[in-house]
Amino acid sequence: MPLAFGDKVVMISGASGALGQSVAAAFRAAGAKLALVDRRAEPVKNDREMVISADVTDPTSMGGLIGEVAAHFGQIDVFVHTVGGYAAGQPVHQLDLDTWDKMMTLNARAVFVACGSVARHMVERGIPGNMVIVLARAALKGSQNHAAYSASKAAAQRIMESMAAELLGQGIRINAVLPSTIDTPANRQEMPAANFENWVKPSQIADAILYLTSDAASAISGDSLAVYGRS
Repeated sequence: MPLAFGDKVVMISGASGALGQSVAAAFRAAGAKLALVDRRAEPVKNDREMVISADVTDPTSMGGLIGEVAAHFGQIDVFVHTVGGYAAGQPVHQLDLDTWDKMMTLNARAVFVACGSVARHMVERGIPGNMVIVLARAALKGSQNHAAYSASKAAAQRIMESMAAELLGQGIRINAVLPSTIDTPANRQEMPAANFENWVKPSQIADAILYLTSDAASAISGDSLAVYGRS
């Protein structure tokens, strides 16, 4: 049965990316009102959708964003955080702190600030909301030259799990999806010899996100759902 979101207000960070666009399309088809967030977006507002710019790593920027969305739509019912980044680094003993700082800011601080800010909005207004964070399979295990990346994703996963424990009594659920390699134009360009058919599609991840934020998943919170395709 198709999942319906009626007039729920869904805010999506990283909405201009390949995954963000697929998530937006899925919620749009399910009837949601959309607040599409991107750092370099051109503002747009109408009855069903708004596009707004914000820095999800900055609490002041997030506060302004949430205030603007709430003023336009009334409240935020669902937040999907798709912002993240990848960078391979050096062996830990070479102390590549630039990559460490970049990954921790983009993948961990962004989750802490963005999801924490939305959670405050939901708690203060008594909204039984839902959040989903897009993480990565790398959150589960380190690998050669990926200490900064895998640690940042693991940190974000611990943030999600902590928030789930903190918010469950408030009627707010938060979960994550862990994709493998996502079939995007950028990844195809970076890995032209790979078998793209094995990669997980953005639309498949979007389907998993819709499920986790729907009433069908009302008993699920603090979970990290593996969405690996065939890879």
